[in-house]
Amino acid sequence: MGARLPPRAGHERTALPSCRTPPGRAVRTQRMTFETGYALLGALLIAVVVIASRVKRLPLTETMLYLLAGAVLGPLGFGLLGLDAHAHSKMLERVAEAAVLVSLFTAGLKLRIPLRDGRWRIPLRLAFASMTFTVGLIALAGVWLLGLPLGAAVLLGAILAPTDPVLASEVQLENPGDRDRLRFSLTGEAGLNDGTAFPFVMLGLGLLGLHEIGPWAWKWWAVDVFWAIGAGLGIGALLGTLTARLVLWLRREHKEGVGRDEFIALGLIALSYGVALLAHAYGFLAVFAAGLALRAVEREHTGEEPPAEVLALEQTSKANQELATSPEKAPAHMAGAVLAFNQQIERILEVALVLILGVTLSRDYLRFEELAFLAALFLAIRPLAVLGGLVGGRVTGAERGLLSWFGIRGIGSLYYLMYAVNRGLSPELAWQLISTTLTVIAVSIVLHGITVTPLMAWYRGRQRGRSGA
Repeated sequence: MGARLPPRAGHERTALPSCRTPPGRAVRTQRMTFETGYALLGALLIAVVVIASRVKRLPLTETMLYLLAGAVLGPLGFGLLGLDAHAHSKMLERVAEAAVLVSLFTAGLKLRIPLRDGRWRIPLRLAFASMTFTVGLIALAGVWLLGLPLGAAVLLGAILAPTDPVLASEVQLENPGDRDRLRFSLTGEAGLNDGTAFPFVMLGLGLLGLHEIGPWAWKWWAVDVFWAIGAGLGIGALLGTLTARLVLWLRREHKEGVGRDEFIALGLIALSYGVALLAHAYGFLAVFAAGLALRAVEREHTGEEPPAEVLALEQTSKANQELATSPEKAPAHMAGAVLAFNQQIERILEVALVLILGVTLSRDYLRFEELAFLAALFLAIRPLAVLGGLVGGRVTGAERGLLSWFGIRGIGSLYYLMYAVNRGLSPELAWQLISTTLTVIAVSIVLHGITVTPLMAWYRGRQRGRSGA
């Protein structure tokens, strides 16, 4: 995945904006004390708890509230906070990286359906074929609508192609027992394409002269595509399987290794990610595969029980530690405890990153060409890519329509953006990609947040009607 570059001059500054606006322009913001920041953050978190149940009854999401809070505090609002995405790109890359890793592992744990099941065909098509179409179509739009050079347009396509495992929780699987094909497809796609987008990031950087792809792109094909994808999936699957079997053997045979389930989650994420990077493979795919492997071990030992029974075991796993050493129930206990911990961490990171996103937004991002690009992305590119990827697939009209709409962009795109910025992009190109990407993420949060409740309610009613019939 390439050597890490040293921070550029200016990363150590605490001055607020310089690259939220075009180079040479500045936005005035007010400084806020740490005390005020703590008070505002605490008030926001408590407010989320208080109004969460009401938000679920409205065409809103909690993510929209986090974004709004950040925008109100940032340059779009009172200007109490400001964050230069370019100057703080290293910090943003690391925080977004952590959020994506936790969410990918969580997504893997939710997918309890065996790989041989036919329901995997749709997410695999979406994550490979549809995502490739998306990169190509965004690259064309980037050249024609935004005036980007080809390498930068391909890079923008790679940044915006993956759907988000962090912000798409409303349309993902509700629990490991959920068998709905639409939610399974969106969850599987989000888990896979945050890794399968990486080859196109490297291709875009290569076309810009910032990554070695070799004559006729042979090195890109050999290393960045075949090796990095295959090795990443293999490393994650192997480490996830070995770790799960070791912990279960200690618990069931020796009554040891009980508790600290959160260490299993964090340890397996870090181990699979680190080993994959050392092997020059894609760590995101390794972490996702590790989550799938841990769930597969649980399913192997628990058996194909009714989903409700497995879910009940997992929901009570924290309350009854005797389950941890039970020969029959230990696998479900371990998987449930790890999943519960991961979901809590995921929510905390989501709050932090969406608040940061709101604080980085600027009026200078709202240009005419950006609006035309947004319309093309949401109304044409995603639907065309889904249609192309699912040609010949057994998908209902309702599922196809919702799959075409819910291509939610979020923290994965933020990570790839910061990853590219930290690999030597020029300040002008970095600003243009930052402007476009952050605008797309913010608009996606709002548009998909407003529509997710009524559309998913319509979909559930339709499914109930079909089953009743």
